[in-house]
Amino acid sequence: MNVNKEHISFEDSDRDDTINIREQLEKYLIHWKWFLLGVFFAFIGAYTYLRYTPRQFNAQAVILIKENKKAGVSAELKAFEDLGILGGSTNNLDNEIEIIKSRKIIREVIRNLKLNISYFVEGRITETELYKSSPFRIHFDSKDSVFSQIDTAFQVSVIDKHNFNLISLEGSKLGPYKFDTFIETKLGKIKLQKKISEAEDFDVKEIKVYISTIDQMIDNFQSKVNIVPINKNSSVIALSINDVVKDKAVDFLDELVSAYNRDAILDKNQVSKKTKDFIEERLEIVGENLSSINNKLKDFKAKNKITNVKAESALILESLAKNNTKIVETSIQLSLVKALNTVLLKSNNNEESILAVNLGLEDKSIPQLIVEYNKLIIAKKKLLRTAGKLNPQVVNITEQIKGLKSSLTQSLQNSEKSIKLTLTNLQKEDARIKAIISGVPLQELQLQDIRLQQEITSGLYSYLLKKKEETAISLAVTVANAKIIDKAYGNNIAVSPKRRTIYLGAIFLGVLIPFVIIYLINLFDTKIHNKADVVDSVSIPFLGDVPKSEDKSKIVIGADARSSSAEAFRLIRTNLDFMMMDKKGRSKTIFVTSTTSGEGKSFISINVAASLALSGKKVLLMGMDLRAPKVTEYLGLPDRKGVTNYITDNDLDLDSLIFNIEDVKNLDIISSGVIPPNPAELLMTKRTENLFTIVKEEYDFIIVDTAPVNLVTDTLLIAKHADMFMYVARANYLDKRLLAVPQNLYNEKRLPNMAMVLNATDPKRSYGYGYGGYGYGYVVVEKPWYKKIFTRS
Repeated sequence: MNVNKEHISFEDSDRDDTINIREQLEKYLIHWKWFLLGVFFAFIGAYTYLRYTPRQFNAQAVILIKENKKAGVSAELKAFEDLGILGGSTNNLDNEIEIIKSRKIIREVIRNLKLNISYFVEGRITETELYKSSPFRIHFDSKDSVFSQIDTAFQVSVIDKHNFNLISLEGSKLGPYKFDTFIETKLGKIKLQKKISEAEDFDVKEIKVYISTIDQMIDNFQSKVNIVPINKNSSVIALSINDVVKDKAVDFLDELVSAYNRDAILDKNQVSKKTKDFIEERLEIVGENLSSINNKLKDFKAKNKITNVKAESALILESLAKNNTKIVETSIQLSLVKALNTVLLKSNNNEESILAVNLGLEDKSIPQLIVEYNKLIIAKKKLLRTAGKLNPQVVNITEQIKGLKSSLTQSLQNSEKSIKLTLTNLQKEDARIKAIISGVPLQELQLQDIRLQQEITSGLYSYLLKKKEETAISLAVTVANAKIIDKAYGNNIAVSPKRRTIYLGAIFLGVLIPFVIIYLINLFDTKIHNKADVVDSVSIPFLGDVPKSEDKSKIVIGADARSSSAEAFRLIRTNLDFMMMDKKGRSKTIFVTSTTSGEGKSFISINVAASLALSGKKVLLMGMDLRAPKVTEYLGLPDRKGVTNYITDNDLDLDSLIFNIEDVKNLDIISSGVIPPNPAELLMTKRTENLFTIVKEEYDFIIVDTAPVNLVTDTLLIAKHADMFMYVARANYLDKRLLAVPQNLYNEKRLPNMAMVLNATDPKRSYGYGYGGYGYGYVVVEKPWYKKIFTRS
């Protein structure tokens, strides 16, 4: 009975499909030097990056966007509510943010601060910008100089307090030139204005000047500035920007808010300015008429020598005066309506004009329509700053303007008709009264007509003067859109690059890169390395593994040998007793084979035979690899007669072939002999069978070194004479895919009583306990530090 065969592999029968975390970690911890080196170089890279990367500073500002609701007018402005010039709609916060970030606003900021001109001084490593500390500033002869439309750079080389040279990037020198004096260049006139006094000297002699296009700078600042609401229910927004120069970031935000407020005030004043222009135009016309009437009155009185009206016509003239007052008021209304209608008819879809409001029209619906019309005009102009004419919102507002314009035109026409009718009735009443007083002298009636014209014109002139003052007040009290809550402030702590993040990232990369490399190496590595690789790939019982020996001798086991290799062979010898317990009392023939050549089967054969001989057994080592005999070569002995000679020479005695070595007692050896031309046929002869019959009777163990099974058929031909097969696989040599060969032989039972032996394992890559180290006189194998961490107490 074959007892406990599967138990020899210790772990074979009950395979655990779960991941062994310790084993997986040890695959990487064995290369701890790689990880240490990776982290070191990653730290060097991070330090270099931080050393040469300019630091970025953050500046922030907080503003409140005021709501333009009429109900929310501040207390100081309520006194002007009756003027009808403070109404408006609520600001849309998203729209205001887009306006702040618009190219128009940022362009104004860049022009005002001259941010398209940068001054740098060369340092030991990098260039440093002289934002406010530059000893001079460049000025162009015009705001739209060619220099603001191109990218250029040059170097200013200071000669003394008064003179300098210009040096191009190609190295050509121009000059000398004087400070504070315009210089003629191909691109226009420029002036370098000193910021230092005559008593001071230049600290820096060489300064590089970079001039960028305005559009390029707009794109740069638009991408950097960040504007967000504090929360959804608030009109407070936060502005922030990062820049290499903290003061530049602070100045940019402050100027950005100022430019936005100036633009908002300009928008708010559009209606008031339009009204003022209209009133001034009418005042000029009415003033001329009034002057003409006054001159006419003076001439009439002088010609007719009229000084007073007759007493008897006093009452009639009083009625006439009241009627005349109504005629004056009605004429004023008619004049205003006609003027508004004329302005409205002159405007078209592309150039809608804002209409004057608060003109005192009796028809209250017309001022309301004018206010709504002006709101739509302003809203459309705002949208056109950030959107095209085909934008759905723009098209929608345009349609609303057309509809409102049509309604307003119709209302003005209806009002004009109504006023004309009223004026006709008043004029009839005037004619009736005049007919009553027909007795009044003709000169007095003519004088009354002139005075009536004077009164009408004078009243209209006074009315327009009053409205002009009201409009001037509205212009004076216009407030900004944004209230500054916190002015721009920059922290001296750099926000980029983040040193801690960079170093943490360096540690991560320093560990990740070696990890990926090792993972890829392991992924594409198809060699077997340790017992786990064999046990996971085949179901054949595992007899033992033999570590690679640093000893150059071929026989590593001896009576006093305490190396890890010697202990490995002792363990194999013990396991052989379990494997062959059913053969007790008989000779035990153990064949040693492998998949390919070079796996160390001859080394295993010699040392297994030596280990059995050391136990007091009579052992025969027989070389049956007739094609590539290795036994005598491994032992350093000259070639001699052996198995081949015995099979081919019937007269040859077996005893004449046996020899011994001094190192191992109780061990007889028969070499393979000469290499025959037909080894397979020789092994099939009766003489071969007789050989095994004879030696089984004489020895306790016969160790047979055979040929590789995957290369030739020799081993399979004599497999019937074996009680057991030791199948040798070499670590770091045999491809895992070739383990299918022994597995198939095991499944098909073509090699009896098979067991695997792993040869030349690396103790450092062994994911388990090594040999020795138990404190009983054995050689202690020092474990790596990472194995000490995971060793159980």
